[in-house]
Amino acid sequence: MLNLQNSEFKTVQELKELAPSIFTAKPSMDVSKHYCHIPTDRLIKDMELLGWGVVDAKEVKARTNATKGFQKHLVVFRNPDIVINHNPNGLIQDSTSPTGWRKSDGTFGKKNNVDTVFPQILLTNSHDGKNAFTFTAGLFRMVCENGLVVSTNEFEKVAIRHMGYDFDELQKQISEMVEKLPLTVESMNKMVDTKMSQQKVLDFAKDMLAVRFSKEELNRITIDMDDFITPVRDEDKGDDLWSIFNVVQEKIIEGDFEYTVGTKHRKARQIKNFKQDMDLNSKMFDVALEYVNA
Repeated sequence: MLNLQNSEFKTVQELKELAPSIFTAKPSMDVSKHYCHIPTDRLIKDMELLGWGVVDAKEVKARTNATKGFQKHLVVFRNPDIVINHNPNGLIQDSTSPTGWRKSDGTFGKKNNVDTVFPQILLTNSHDGKNAFTFTAGLFRMVCENGLVVSTNEFEKVAIRHMGYDFDELQKQISEMVEKLPLTVESMNKMVDTKMSQQKVLDFAKDMLAVRFSKEELNRITIDMDDFITPVRDEDKGDDLWSIFNVVQEKIIEGDFEYTVGTKHRKARQIKNFKQDMDLNSKMFDVALEYVNA
């Protein structure tokens, strides 16, 4: 599972414990003669110059001793100066409102509807010649300490090849990602503006489950859908797509739901592999966008 709720930057020693492959000094013997080895820790230093620090890191388990140190790894960056205070209804605190909030038009607003979201940049890399530096946009939602992976045409993955890497190219790519952040806010606003009927909520939840489970698996298991779509926190209650998306996405990633197979009752497992986490998150974001004012 991606631990996107960390707010403090990791030290070099912590990173060495989390993902030693970040500091591998030489590439695998299997790379081509054209391969230019760029240690991930150099990229981390360059990102720090641009204001982005590391809040988490992971690496996949090496299959053999020969691949140890060269395996794929993930680094999560955050810039403390870049934050989205998502407040689509212009809510302000008001003690005369029974909810504690009022919208800009004076009507009562949903309590705690203000979302604080931190944009994040997810870097994946390996030292075996099989992967370029790949940057993916992510979001971290404070209210539920939940991490999302943005998947839109505007935020397609950015890859920088090992051959000819330079700091100017990195700076250009990161700047372009930051410039597109208003598009993320626009997507969030559209989700908030999309109201969902009970039937649409159930259809949406089933489509989200189909991202994690195959058709065959869904035919074998039974899930209490009423329980599955019920928010854990009051802050997540709402009939808008943004609220419902966050409820369902979190439950799928955290494994916070139960199902039955025949007569056996089981709890879903938490997604711990970062590659699967990123893939599921990206696909679920796609599903949510399909429901925007559908």
